[in-house]
Amino acid sequence: MSEFFYRTEDIKPEEVLKYFVETKRDREIVDALKGKTPIVLAGSRGVGKSFLLRVAEAELTGALPDDRVFPVYVTFSKSSLINTTDPRQFQHWMLAKICARLVRALTNCGMINVTPKTLSILTGQSGTSLLESQTPIDFVAAQFEDSWKETAVTVDVSALPTIEAFKDAIEDLCESLDLSRIAIFIDEAAHIFLPEQQRQFLTLFRDLRSPYLSCKAAVYPGVTSYGDSFQPVHDATMLSLDRDVLEREYVRKMREIVEKQAESALLRELERHGENFAILAYAASGNPRVLLKTLGRASGVTAAQTNEVIREYYRVDIWSEHSTLTERYAGHRTLIDWGRQFIESDVLPDIQKKNTQYLGAERSSTCFFWVHRDAPEPVKEALRLLAYTGIVREHATGIKATRGEVGTRYAVNLGCLFALEAIPTKTALPIAQHLTPKRMSEFGVNHKAYKSLLDAVPTFTEPGVGGVLRLQLEKSIDVLDITEWQREALRSLGLNTVGDVLHATETKLQEKKWVGEVRSRRMRNAAIAAVYEFLSG
Repeated sequence: MSEFFYRTEDIKPEEVLKYFVETKRDREIVDALKGKTPIVLAGSRGVGKSFLLRVAEAELTGALPDDRVFPVYVTFSKSSLINTTDPRQFQHWMLAKICARLVRALTNCGMINVTPKTLSILTGQSGTSLLESQTPIDFVAAQFEDSWKETAVTVDVSALPTIEAFKDAIEDLCESLDLSRIAIFIDEAAHIFLPEQQRQFLTLFRDLRSPYLSCKAAVYPGVTSYGDSFQPVHDATMLSLDRDVLEREYVRKMREIVEKQAESALLRELERHGENFAILAYAASGNPRVLLKTLGRASGVTAAQTNEVIREYYRVDIWSEHSTLTERYAGHRTLIDWGRQFIESDVLPDIQKKNTQYLGAERSSTCFFWVHRDAPEPVKEALRLLAYTGIVREHATGIKATRGEVGTRYAVNLGCLFALEAIPTKTALPIAQHLTPKRMSEFGVNHKAYKSLLDAVPTFTEPGVGGVLRLQLEKSIDVLDITEWQREALRSLGLNTVGDVLHATETKLQEKKWVGEVRSRRMRNAAIAAVYEFLSG
């Protein structure tokens, strides 16, 4: 069976281009990421934001001798672990992280061996060698990232530069190293449900703008709070990463993504069962990670396997992931629960009914629904949370519906729609191949489905970092997205909670029979990646 890379962080940066399947939209995004303009790239989990950041980084690295644009990739995946007394802890940690990654990237590239005078601003020290020891700013970043282990941690940030000093140092670096500019690619940015952290990030993102510095960031749709100081239209170019199932080349491109990683046995099955693969590709609704995961469960791509995966993943797993958000973010419980009820009880049945009528009479189908622009704000919030987990996506705004009313058109995940069918392999493909946005279910300004949400009178609160974090670290490792063997191996070592996994060392993992240095490193990397993804929401 083929072993797929589900996450970009599992792929070596120098091998990223080998797995790149270019679409017109992907090329537009990569070119924008390589440009001078600040970019905020939004997309649901698994659609490929991190991958495109890495592609842009790799292409800039290859063109460095000619274009002199130096790329630096920074991930903020550990932001969920920060728990200090510093009210500006996230902004301070981000700046420390960017400084540390920039110095490391320049050093690894062989561009600096001795600390230039201006580079001392980015390290917090005036020593000569960058390789002697951990710099003061490295230490600041590490202290923030380890703050989850204790309560009321105070981190000394005196070594950090001001924003202006940082930008001056970047300008001096570019001039001394003959660089036209430095491009910072920030992954996992503003990705947790703490609006205060999100606002601190976006304020820093805006303030770092400079002729010698361009910042690009990947965020999730629907849950990013931009605040008053950051204006998306003026402070950055906003891009959305969606692979449109209506595109003529959609299935072929999704298949190419699989073929880049597939072994010969799977390639033969894809040839034999092309229609079943197309169903799985459409069901993934443009999400490569979901396609690879579901294909991993249906490695034979038979009709029986395809039907089983559609029923299990899109009836159970995808909804379980959405509902689990209520455990992590209690303040969103009402919205999360109502959103699921709305899609399962109102949207999907209505779309299925229309498809039964349309396919029989006019050979057209739909996966679209429309919500009035003046619908209650809690309804829109619930839909944004559904977009975060990939169950719906915003298709177009300012769309006119019946009687000329204006609203937003959404597309529901095709897999969730296919899961309603008695035998998906018999009916799913006609639905997917005859989609038209002109057909849509409409939910007006005062639709009856909204009443239960409005009656609940939800309150929107920002949970404190420490309380949220403590609760998550106490949860069972069952919440982690790891293999069953890894889960049982962790349990056999007494590592039963998320916090236990974070504390565990590679030496601890090697106590498990048949686990040596290499395997323990892979196990810990997989477990830690799963912990960070879980804590990130």
